[in-house]
Amino acid sequence: MGFFISYAMYSHRKIWDVSYPIMLSLLAQNIINITDTAFLGRVGEIELGASALGGVFYLAIFMLGFGFSTGAQILIGRRNGENRYDEIAPIFIQGVLFLLLFGALVLFGTRLYVSPLLSMMIKSSSVCDATIRFLDWRMYGIFFAYLNVMFRAFFVGITSTRALTISAIVMAVVNIFLDYVMVFGKFGFPAMGIEGAAIASVIAEFASVLFFIFYTLRYANLRRYGFFQRTTYNMRQLPHILNVSVWTMIQYFVAVGTWFLFFVATEHLGERSLAISNIVRSVSTMLFMPVSAYGTTANTLVSNIMGEGFASEVPKLVRRIMAQCFWFVLPLIIIIFLVPGLIMHIYTEDITLIQASVPSLLVLTVSYFFAAPGSVYFQFVSGTGNTRSALWIECAVLFFYMAFVSLVAFYWQMPVAVVWVSEIVYWGGMLLLSHLYMRHANWQSRKI
Repeated sequence: MGFFISYAMYSHRKIWDVSYPIMLSLLAQNIINITDTAFLGRVGEIELGASALGGVFYLAIFMLGFGFSTGAQILIGRRNGENRYDEIAPIFIQGVLFLLLFGALVLFGTRLYVSPLLSMMIKSSSVCDATIRFLDWRMYGIFFAYLNVMFRAFFVGITSTRALTISAIVMAVVNIFLDYVMVFGKFGFPAMGIEGAAIASVIAEFASVLFFIFYTLRYANLRRYGFFQRTTYNMRQLPHILNVSVWTMIQYFVAVGTWFLFFVATEHLGERSLAISNIVRSVSTMLFMPVSAYGTTANTLVSNIMGEGFASEVPKLVRRIMAQCFWFVLPLIIIIFLVPGLIMHIYTEDITLIQASVPSLLVLTVSYFFAAPGSVYFQFVSGTGNTRSALWIECAVLFFYMAFVSLVAFYWQMPVAVVWVSEIVYWGGMLLLSHLYMRHANWQSRKI
């Protein structure tokens, strides 16, 4: 009977019930980049390119915290599957305290070193100056972003993701409204351009934190998950969390740090190439969100089902999640192929910029035939608790990814659309190595 109940929990309906709130929460985080791009695309190509570089730089720092929270999420999911509910709050509390301290160190470090670092890497002085002005404000949001990812880890880990839906709406509404007010100068505010976009993003993240606090206090079963235990604030939990999380932190930082170098490479091809890449990145978000959401679902459900003792059912679960992910993404791929120019009108009214962007967008869209299964398989690796293997897979793939980008962008100076073929290289490698891990590694008996 135990097996029947457990496996029924991971039906297609259960997968969807977990996935769609995660999708909406990712929409909230990505709506910041989408709206920044949409508004700044009407300010100028320099601001558009600078927001891409600044946004990806911030994302790389954010991913350190996100990687830590993913490790915490794996532990929370495993404890939830093992019915050891009272051990969940200590993981959450220690994670929050660690990330707040870590955020303070990150903010201090970036205030000292971001300006000279970007000056060495960015070719255009105008783009560099705008990027620094963006980050001067944007980095203050790192505290709120880190708090958000820990709340997300808690709710995803216990497979109760309704809060993520409402949080997504709160963050999106606040960010869109404030972008309109601060970028263009409405309702008595001065037109602040790229700096206004950064401030709006920080306030939107803060609003999301306030919502999560209210929701947790009002609706979460705090006693069940051990929030009132004396051991809740025992810092001896932290090394155990870091044992899982540190590899995920490095993995995500390296991945997005490489993504930042990708944008540096396209900037060296010209300001127009950088603007194209920012638009393409923003449009691709509609594909990235479901792919990432299903990947996160695979991560937490694999962790839960292994905690329940049904590791042998994991491959079947992963294939089920992968299939659902692919069929969700396929209609979006078809729409982008049919009307790419119409979609790009959201971001800019410059017809020549739209026409120049279409080849890169089509290449990026093709990469999602590899990204949909690749993301699910890769997150399965982390979900087993073997985050060190996930890091090695990431590093191996990124080596070939960066080699490709360096050759086509820096050495051969090829069109930006060719540089975007690197996404096919990346996701194809992820799919291959993660599938090999499932087939040949001894992950079934992994304990965390």
